[in-house]
Amino acid sequence: MPDNVNMRHWPDRRLLDLLQIEIPIVQAPMAGSDSVALARSVSSTGALGSLACALLSPDAVCAAMRALRLQMARPFNLNFFCHAMNARDSVSMEEWKRYLRPHYDRWNLDIETITESRLRLPFDEEMCAVVEDLKPEVVSFHFGLPTSDLVDRLKNHGIRIVSSATSVMEAQWLESRGCDAIVAQGFEAGGHRAMFLENNIATQSGLFALLPQIADAVSVPVIAAGGIADARGVVAAFALGASGVQLGTAYLFCPEANVAPLYRQALAEATENNTALTNLFSGRPARGILNRFLRESGPMSDKAPAFPYAATLAAPLRAASESAQSLDYMQMWAGQAARLAKSLPAAELTRNLAEDVLSYCCERFGG
Repeated sequence: MPDNVNMRHWPDRRLLDLLQIEIPIVQAPMAGSDSVALARSVSSTGALGSLACALLSPDAVCAAMRALRLQMARPFNLNFFCHAMNARDSVSMEEWKRYLRPHYDRWNLDIETITESRLRLPFDEEMCAVVEDLKPEVVSFHFGLPTSDLVDRLKNHGIRIVSSATSVMEAQWLESRGCDAIVAQGFEAGGHRAMFLENNIATQSGLFALLPQIADAVSVPVIAAGGIADARGVVAAFALGASGVQLGTAYLFCPEANVAPLYRQALAEATENNTALTNLFSGRPARGILNRFLRESGPMSDKAPAFPYAATLAAPLRAASESAQSLDYMQMWAGQAARLAKSLPAAELTRNLAEDVLSYCCERFGG
């Protein structure tokens, strides 16, 4: 950071002091689209890089952490899902097969012989032991928190715990169970909704209605997420009570992100009204770019089995579509502010954003 933009000018230092970072920007964990290179680039600036681990085995998490730590002493965030893993419902899976069969036929795929993809598994005893050994500075969760004994084990190692809330009720629940910081996830955010106590998509709030209410209701630092892609959004989030911000879609434009060329093109062409919440890919509501599959099917369907089982049969359609260079069935998570994002290396994007925010704060509020 340049000398004329001093870190003391951040309007709220609580998140900086808590996580021992210099820039209150968190790169959102994005399973399948983030990367070690992306997290390292963001953390190198003094912000917080994140790596989604929901699709990784314990051995893969260890390998990733070794790569993150290579000649790098900055804090990192490892992210995990902590959903309830209910038993597979064979009846709903057969109904899902019937629903998807015409879509399979378009790609000349036999749904009866297709190999189902790997399930997203929740954070468990085995993964907790791995994380205890790795000792990342931050561990974040999606869909609530794991059991209290697992949370306590992590906290006993000095690991900071973060999780996402989509309502005041969820935020208060997280604080009462030991969260050190809470991500307030607005309706605008790309990827999976973090809902775990809430179940009605129709009543979910936009970030700038949700954020001040959560900030007023909890005592821990709040990280704003959803529809933030430039300095204006960051400044507004601070004005509404945030101690930091989390950006996901903006980082998908970076060369370090693991994003297919076709997906990048769709992101570049995205507008404010061509994303939608869908449960077709995983069984849980998640915001992504509209395509043929979403338009023809809902995009919300009561035929989709519970998370994570829907994904096992949706994945072959995604793979066939991407292989054919077609957007029709691709899963392309994105938030509503994609058109505000710029294609820059992750470190440059982070530094530029921090400089723009601090300059704005210095000009208007002094320092």
